[in-house]
Amino acid sequence: AEYLRQFPNARVTLEGHADERGTREYNLGLGERRGNAVQSAISSAGASGGQLNVVSYGEERPVDRGHDESAWSKNRRVEIVYTSAN
Repeated sequence: AEYLRQFPNARVTLEGHADERGTREYNLGLGERRGNAVQSAISSAGASGGQLNVVSYGEERPVDRGHDESAWSKNRRVEIVYTSAN
């Protein structure tokens, strides 16, 4: 949030992810809810909502392809991607 306050032209994409359990639709929704939660926290800390974009990839982009709790916990995440900083 501090970076976004310092650079009002900066943009960030919040990519929500889920583990492989659940249906595709459920996991897309879950990824979106995770992204929205991070968006809310960053906005509450002073960033402009117009600087933040949320996308959900659900289970489509796992960081760990394992099939156990260790892998699942790594795949439940939001990645913050800085998309521009003019």
